[in-house]
Amino acid sequence: MSEMAVSAEMTKAGREIDLEMAAAWLEPGSLAELAELMSLASRVRESHLGNQVEFCAIVNAKSGRCSEDCAFCAQSARYHTGARSYPLLEVDELVERGRAAAREGAVRFGLVTSGRACPGDRELEVICRAGERLRKEGMILPCASLGLLRPEQARRLAEAGFVRYHHNLEAGPDFFPRICTSHRYQDRVQTILTAREAGMEVCVGGIVGMGETPRQRAQLARAISELEPQSVPLNFLNPIPGTPLAEVERLSPLQALAAVAVFRLFNPRVHLRTCGGRQQVLGRLAPLMYLAGASATMTGDYLTTSGRSPQEDAADVSSLGLELKRLLTEA
Repeated sequence: MSEMAVSAEMTKAGREIDLEMAAAWLEPGSLAELAELMSLASRVRESHLGNQVEFCAIVNAKSGRCSEDCAFCAQSARYHTGARSYPLLEVDELVERGRAAAREGAVRFGLVTSGRACPGDRELEVICRAGERLRKEGMILPCASLGLLRPEQARRLAEAGFVRYHHNLEAGPDFFPRICTSHRYQDRVQTILTAREAGMEVCVGGIVGMGETPRQRAQLARAISELEPQSVPLNFLNPIPGTPLAEVERLSPLQALAAVAVFRLFNPRVHLRTCGGRQQVLGRLAPLMYLAGASATMTGDYLTTSGRSPQEDAADVSSLGLELKRLLTEA
């Protein structure tokens, strides 16, 4: 058995993967090496999650004017990107967006707001009322992504029926200071712990291809796994004009597929969902993300960029002989 196969077996047993080895996997030297890596990651996915693929969708519930300096973000007030800015959408609009996502096959629906931290009391109540209505209707599972979170805010969201809280690490601890200086890496970790303590599941991922080394990319995969989230959203940098990362070269499709596989091996038992940048980076190879270990994807539009139609995504799933998960087979 090859060194790669031995390490995959270690992953199934829940042991740690060596960072240097993972860094080498992230830069495969040949198509044969990438194919072996993808095959192993696909088997790990199938052994833990079967052949079902889960769709989620989001709404940009409050856009722009963020005070933070995250170098990748079109919504930061510090950069001139042309991204739209608007206040929090009303309850009825948020609920209808969730219903539409459910009709198009999404199982989970994330309400996302721009800004450093969870909105103030009035806006939080709007979000909670929307979550309560969606949960009561039972069409889709509501999730929230509202920034840094205090315990009382987390408890209110849990009471309103939000199933998961999404908060990315964005980058591993070594690379994070090059991406954001307006808050600390530990602030993000604490928000994840706060959401979990309130009774919500957590959705924790990041962005690859921001100029990090392969080892730093592997470090992010390990840092996420140590937090034991229920979902890992993997984004690929799509450089936005006007941001500090505008000139960063995108990952190649093969590097992106290797990243999917390595993040799967670090996180064998949870849904690994491909999100922002997948069309731009993976291009025509996008369906191969499932053969590299992805078990979920975010369909429809993203925060400030257009996404792919749910119908196209569903066709990819079907063409690979996989099954699209439907609502409420699990909470």
